[in-house]
Amino acid sequence: MRVTNILPIFIILLFVQCKFSVSDKESGYTFAKSCTADSAMVVTAHPIATEVGLEILRMGGNAVDAAIAVQMALAVCYPGAGNIGGGGFMIYRDSNGIVVALDFREKAPAKADRDMYLDIDGQPVPGKSLYGHLAAGVPGTVAGMYEAFEQYSRLKNWAALIQPAIDLASGGFKITKMEADNLNKNQPHFRKNNFHTTAFHKDLWEEGDLLIQKSLSHTLEEIRDYGKEGFYSGWVARAIVDEMGKGNGIISMEDLASYRAVWREPVSFNYKNHTIYSMPPPSSGGVALGQLLQMVEPFNLSEMGFQSPAAIHLMTEAERRVYADRALYMGDSDFYPVPVRPLLDKQYLAERMSDFDPRRATLSDSVPYINPESEETTHFSIVDPYGQAVSVTTTLNGSYGSFTVVENAGFLLNNEMDDFSIKAGSPNYYGLMGSEANQIAPHKRMLSSMTPTIVEKDDQLYMVLGTPGGSTIITSVFQVIVNIIDFNLSLEQAVHFPRFHHQWKPDTIYVEKEAINAKNRRIIEAVGHQIIEREPIGRVEAIMRMEDGRWKGVADIRGDDHVGGF
Repeated sequence: MRVTNILPIFIILLFVQCKFSVSDKESGYTFAKSCTADSAMVVTAHPIATEVGLEILRMGGNAVDAAIAVQMALAVCYPGAGNIGGGGFMIYRDSNGIVVALDFREKAPAKADRDMYLDIDGQPVPGKSLYGHLAAGVPGTVAGMYEAFEQYSRLKNWAALIQPAIDLASGGFKITKMEADNLNKNQPHFRKNNFHTTAFHKDLWEEGDLLIQKSLSHTLEEIRDYGKEGFYSGWVARAIVDEMGKGNGIISMEDLASYRAVWREPVSFNYKNHTIYSMPPPSSGGVALGQLLQMVEPFNLSEMGFQSPAAIHLMTEAERRVYADRALYMGDSDFYPVPVRPLLDKQYLAERMSDFDPRRATLSDSVPYINPESEETTHFSIVDPYGQAVSVTTTLNGSYGSFTVVENAGFLLNNEMDDFSIKAGSPNYYGLMGSEANQIAPHKRMLSSMTPTIVEKDDQLYMVLGTPGGSTIITSVFQVIVNIIDFNLSLEQAVHFPRFHHQWKPDTIYVEKEAINAKNRRIIEAVGHQIIEREPIGRVEAIMRMEDGRWKGVADIRGDDHVGGF
């Protein structure tokens, strides 16, 4: 299955089944933002990856098969966040309603220590946990995809799932305007953090340029032929360790050989007659989402109205308290006793909101502790004809991760070590605070905000969603769910309407340019909130079952995201 042969078919399908599309003239892509289909749906960050996933489903593969192929394709065509050198999480629901969570988050190398990014005065060294070889954690993506394949694949043909990405890397693909702009903006980082010329080095990238990644294709061939061992041992693993030696990195052959993806019990809770499943620690996403929804559930959001001052004030006050809890309690549950059940206890949540004043903002510095993530992640959502669904969020952390490409292997390494609490009480790249629960330790998984989510209604699969966006991931998923259930918006409106975000500290409501009209902003500021405009928040990929039983898929208008189905 060669991607170059798929694209013409793909463009025809757009006009048959999908609507609301935008185009890149020079690259030739058309991005469908909304689609209705009878049997299956795939929503990803790039049109090529979406079509790869659909083709796997047409071949008889299930949602997990499609997810593996999509992940590998994104590692090629969406290098800023798609990856084999990073990690992530998967929520999977089978046709019988059994839901499981797969953790393939990166881990700290064995040589990591708590103070590795501090200077002699005990203060964080700017950039040390963000750029270059030392910023990388042990990658988990390949192990995660292979674990999912072994447990749930319907095709049982690993090579067929990897081959589209190989063809794409070796033959190249045309880049979009957004990708060209991102590559141009980050050229200084690529030059500074590599000791060789990478596929991303170029004086000026333009929309429609061909990006060929021959070294990456050879790595993917190794993964195709030898499964996860093709990445965690052999010449690819040696290339990673050799690369570490060039820039004071600390990932070893033993770190790679010992990495394992882990199955975990999803976080689950009810919200207004819906059952919601999301990711447990080391992601903070599932717990935080559960807290947010259950904190606002006693209030009549529907009566308040979409983005009314009352609704925004309530949701912001819930977010303020939840992110304070995140900073204190959340980390890798294999290393720290994360109090998941107490944090989701309704009595605790009621106590947490007991000082909520509908007429006045709470100062973040006064929010007490009560004992009970650039934002270049990527998300994709898939439902298959067999009644199965996956919600997958993966990341390199910052855009293009550490900007370090493994020589001769062609893939970018993550900079996930910055997601640890480099020093308790000091914010990370996304301004998120942390404590002892998330301090660096050998083999520990760093805390994440990734929130892949599946929603049931009347015991039936209802929604599959998630988003990139660093610290804004949780609040974006929260808003989309509330938009659907409480404000009765369409899926297109719920995903595309502008968003807002609060994360305890800094004590600010960040808003997209079109979010909250001027009159409501004045009211919100009058009760004590500070509002600051920022760049787009998140890129939600969502699928929802309609009343007639068909699927509606929506790809976010904030990026090159694309939806397709059949």
